[in-house]
Amino acid sequence: MSVKDYIRERFFPHIWCAGCGHGIVLNNLLRAVGGLGMSKNEIVMVSGIGCSSRISGYVDFHTLHTLHGRALAFATGVKLSKPELNVIVPMGDGDALAIGGNHFIHAARRNIAMTAIVMNNRIYGMTGGQYSPLSGPGKLATTAPYRNIDQDFDIVKLAKAAGATFVARTTTYHIQQMADILRQAILHDGFSVVEILSQCPTYFGRRNKLGNAADMMKFFKDNTTPIGSKAKKENPELTERGIFVQNDLPEYCAEYDKIIKKAGGSC
Repeated sequence: MSVKDYIRERFFPHIWCAGCGHGIVLNNLLRAVGGLGMSKNEIVMVSGIGCSSRISGYVDFHTLHTLHGRALAFATGVKLSKPELNVIVPMGDGDALAIGGNHFIHAARRNIAMTAIVMNNRIYGMTGGQYSPLSGPGKLATTAPYRNIDQDFDIVKLAKAAGATFVARTTTYHIQQMADILRQAILHDGFSVVEILSQCPTYFGRRNKLGNAADMMKFFKDNTTPIGSKAKKENPELTERGIFVQNDLPEYCAEYDKIIKKAGGSC
C-alpha cells in the first residue's frame, strides 16, 4: 500500500503551521507502516491533546482521540482488550511527560507492547507557546517572558530508567533514520519509545530567535550525531541519536493472558 492509502484525504490540507515538523513525522510514520505492509485494520492510533495529537485525525486507521496526557492510559485499555492489534501513540513532549508523565513511566515499567512516539518540539504549541518540561533553562516562552529557569530532562534516560525495552531518538532532519526506527519500534514486542526532535518555528523558534524551519532543521543536523560516534567523543555537547535500547523481555499482555488461563484452571 502507498502512503496515500493510509490517510483521510478529506481532512487535508492539515492545520499545522508552515514549517512544523509534525507533518514530517506523519509522512515517515506512514512510510514505516506502508513498508511493513500492514492492513489498516491491524492498527489503532491513540492520541491525547496538542499539535502532535492531531495526527490521529489524518490517518485512516482505527483512532481514539482522548484527554490531555491520558493517551497511554487509553492505549493500555485498547491493548489489553485486543492484544493482537498494533497500538501507536503519538504525543508531544508536554502531553507525554508533564500531565502524562506518570502514565509514561508505568507503561514503560509494565512493558506493554505499544509504540510511544514523543514529538519533542520543546513547547506547548497548540495553546499559545507555554514552556514545557523539555524547553530547558534560558529559553523564552509566553509563560517565561524573562526566560525559563526550569531544568529539562533527557527522554531517553527517563525511558531507559523506567524499563522501556525499545528506546530511540531521531530528528525531523534524518528522515530515513526516522522511518527505519519507527518500523523497528512497531515490530518490537514490548514498550517502544521513539523521541523525535521536531521544530516549532512559530512559537519556540520565533521567540528564541532560532530562525525559520530550515534553520531549525539544520540545527538538528549540526548538533546531533550517531550513538558512540567520534564526533560525540570530541564534542560531548552533541545529542546522540539512534537506538539506545532493544531488549527482549516478557510482554505484559502475554503475561496477563497466562494469569487469565491460570485463574480459569486451564493450566
